[in-house]
Amino acid sequence: MSDFYQHGMITTLQKLKDRPFGELNEELAAIARRRKIVLLLPALISEFDTPSMPVILEELKKVTFLHRIVLSLDRASEEDFLRVRRLLSDLPAEVRIVWHDGPRMQALYDELRGSDFNLDTPGKGRSVWMTIGYILADESVYAMALHDTDIRNYRPELLARLVYPVVHPAVDFEFSKGYYARVADRLYGRVTRLFYTPLIRALKRIIEYNAFLEYLGNFRYPLSGEFAFITSLARGMRISPTWGLEVSLLSEVYRRASVNRICQVEIADVYEHKHQSLDRQKPDEGLIRMSTDIAEALFRVLSQDGIVMSQAFYRTLCAAYVEESRVTVEKYHALSLINGLVYDRHSEIEASEAFVGSLRRAQEKYQADPVGIPLMSAWVRVAAAIPDFSSRLTEAVERDNE
Repeated sequence: MSDFYQHGMITTLQKLKDRPFGELNEELAAIARRRKIVLLLPALISEFDTPSMPVILEELKKVTFLHRIVLSLDRASEEDFLRVRRLLSDLPAEVRIVWHDGPRMQALYDELRGSDFNLDTPGKGRSVWMTIGYILADESVYAMALHDTDIRNYRPELLARLVYPVVHPAVDFEFSKGYYARVADRLYGRVTRLFYTPLIRALKRIIEYNAFLEYLGNFRYPLSGEFAFITSLARGMRISPTWGLEVSLLSEVYRRASVNRICQVEIADVYEHKHQSLDRQKPDEGLIRMSTDIAEALFRVLSQDGIVMSQAFYRTLCAAYVEESRVTVEKYHALSLINGLVYDRHSEIEASEAFVGSLRRAQEKYQADPVGIPLMSAWVRVAAAIPDFSSRLTEAVERDNE
């Protein structure tokens, strides 16, 4: 059972009891009659060949509060698209598939590029951005939620708890961030535990008080792929196409919403999904690439906040991070011992040392190009540049799904 302590500026909604899903589902279904909810599922075609996706689709059959399920489908041929459409045909909610590799969607991407929108970095961020644009085209939608599609122990309570704070009229949050424990026989979540959190704490030691760093440090699982927000907030938000998606998203939310209307909610007791590799010899893959992109995104956000970062700053940051990560390893060693978990202190220290390399690479990349890969524009800007784009995006998706 979780504690109920409110430890900072972000409201934390812990899971204090196992509330029956049927009760949550019924309550949300009543709310959804007035406030329509859409679920966005980002997926590569390869994820339909994993054990996770059949479980998620089966569990979603129990959900009755969704207005629509929108699958953001990447790297799929026409044959793949038709197969996925059949697999999703028996879900109770209306289903739409945004087929990013289809000719209609590719033509729309080309049109955006022709209007000087930077879409040259493929990946989850770009696909999610385009799919959000499709969802926003329906002005009757009140809120949307997003969660990953590689969750091995998926239950519909996860989705219900995620959307509850942003749609319930009695609390009326604008943004909800999911968190959970990444633990099985050992602790997982290495980038969050051993890189992100020690890095934020090291930055706070150097910069002293900074409201944005305090905000980032308040999230229990800032790199989770589960969040929900109201559509009026989503229209003005920009998104990073890189692994810095979560940091850039939290930054955009911070700039556009009051912290009193931002919350984090415990959506599962434990959460199990695929684990990325960590190989120091492959800096462009797995957790090394992820941590580099996160640090680079963080440096850019801090510079936009007026923080000056000199060579002395970076040297101090590396030293402070090494110390913070060392302390962190000792803390998680103690946590593992008392809970009888496997804990390989040597591999944890090796991971921290590898993340020092990520930090240095991020510094070099940021200094070489302070602007870097720009965030994808807010949809209000797309509407200003191409007024009828949303209607044609809707038409393209509808025709693909006929």
